Amino acid sequence: MGSDFNLEIIISNNSSKPIYEQISSQIKALVMSGKLQPGDPIPSMRSLAKMIHVSVITVQRAYEDLQRDGFIETTVGRGSFISAHHRNVIHEEHRRKMHEHLRLAVEAARMSGTTTLDELTRLLVMCYEEDCQ
Repeated sequence: MGSDFNLEIIISNNSSKPIYEQISSQIKALVMSGKLQPGDPIPSMRSLAKMIHVSVITVQRAYEDLQRDGFIETTVGRGSFISAHHRNVIHEEHRRKMHEHLRLAVEAARMSGTTTLDELTRLLVMCYEEDCQ
């Protein structure tokens, strides 16, 4: 990918999500989608702050969260890079999202009052095997 990669981070001032979370969640999404690979560099805190017009402290908070969650590694003098050890992190993040979607599906089934566990299981199997939409 090279160091000229332009990290596209879009900040919304209308979002209820803090700016540092918007930054970290977008970088996580790029990693999880495969657009950012292990070893890929990400901009310095200062240059990203300048690119998206936010304070360096805001970007620092996002990078600290990304490092804590295992998505990036930062080396003094070299910069920040996508972690080579993030595979397990990605797997856990996918599981967490899947769990949340399943929780919402179960909640919807219970609210309908007509869906039994057997029906819900059949729907899940059907979706899993036939790529439901």
